[in-house]
Amino acid sequence: MSAFLTEFLTAFFMQAGYNTALVSIGAAMLGAGAGAIGVFVLLRKRALVSDAISHATLPGVAIAFLVGSALWGDGRSLPLLLLGAAGSAAIGVLCVEWIKNNTRLTEDASIGTVLSTFFALGIVLLTIIQAMPTGGQAGMEGFLLGATAGLLKSEAVLIAVASLVVFLVILASMKEFGLVCFDPDYATSRGWSSRHIDLAILGLLLSVVVIGLKTVGLILIIALAIIPPVAARFWTDRLPPMVLISAGIGAFGSYVGAVISSTAPDLPTGGVIVLMLFGLFVVSLVFSPHRGLCAALIRHRRFQRVVHERQGLLALARGEPIFDTMTQAVLRRSRYLRRDGTPTLAGRGAASRIVRDQALWNRYREDYPDEALMMDDWSLRPIEEVLPGDLVRELEARLTGQEQPA
Repeated sequence: MSAFLTEFLTAFFMQAGYNTALVSIGAAMLGAGAGAIGVFVLLRKRALVSDAISHATLPGVAIAFLVGSALWGDGRSLPLLLLGAAGSAAIGVLCVEWIKNNTRLTEDASIGTVLSTFFALGIVLLTIIQAMPTGGQAGMEGFLLGATAGLLKSEAVLIAVASLVVFLVILASMKEFGLVCFDPDYATSRGWSSRHIDLAILGLLLSVVVIGLKTVGLILIIALAIIPPVAARFWTDRLPPMVLISAGIGAFGSYVGAVISSTAPDLPTGGVIVLMLFGLFVVSLVFSPHRGLCAALIRHRRFQRVVHERQGLLALARGEPIFDTMTQAVLRRSRYLRRDGTPTLAGRGAASRIVRDQALWNRYREDYPDEALMMDDWSLRPIEEVLPGDLVRELEARLTGQEQPA
């Protein structure tokens, strides 16, 4: 274990050789591009389309290999294979759009039809390739699960440059993409074509899928575009930070996965990268201060404490006994209640303030029922912290006038 950790740290800090560093950086740039475009795919609810794109690349890869073998005797040229993957993926997207627009089938049914058909065709073609004299040396399984161990320098540079171009295009077009994701009708009224922007998003997604085949594999490349934005969603509600966080998660998970894969070449690269991304998703799910489970638990416990303290003080003001153990514990922790159940001097003062505050809230609910209904924290916080001072004084004047004898 210590030897593996030493090799991992050596590769992580780019001390394991030029090729390993180049592959890791290329994988990180691929993860950044996939995470960035994945945000818009997620917001447009097109995750299934991206799955169809990834599976539709397989027959294109196989056909490109067959063409290269027939013309040059070797079909393992990465640019040729990526070109074939892009062509078949584009045909797959067009088939999905045509079936959805010209038949009564829904989008998910169209995607399922195209995905299964193209993938079946690719499997048949791979079987034919494996039966060829050069089939055993083709290394085509790397396009299924990903493999960086045999990645050439030129191939790593191609992946890195293409990923950088995709990321820069996303940054330049973020305003238009975001407008279509959140309000396509408004985008159309401003002169933007929602259909063309949708096609541009799918085109960038297609590019990420194609250039990531060698690194992650077509079966798992979809995870590279879906898991980072899902994880980023736990950290923010704003689009630009979400894109940057998603790109960062994709880059870091891909980098670490590529480093592990280079340290243990027997492990499938795609699987390792996806597991790293899932680990980051779990961290976001649990520890995000915005939507994480821990933050939700803390907010729930804080809400319980506020409710129990408020209800306990109202009970003290009315001279009612308190039987709930949590209410007793909350009041004792705030030094409002003694061990024997009698209120302290501070507890009596707090109880009188709560009674007055609750009376003002009740008056506000009677005078402004619509506004009170829209408040999430109605009557759970001191009224002075929620309402303007002049409105509070007005409520106090009305309450005082109501309490005066006629």
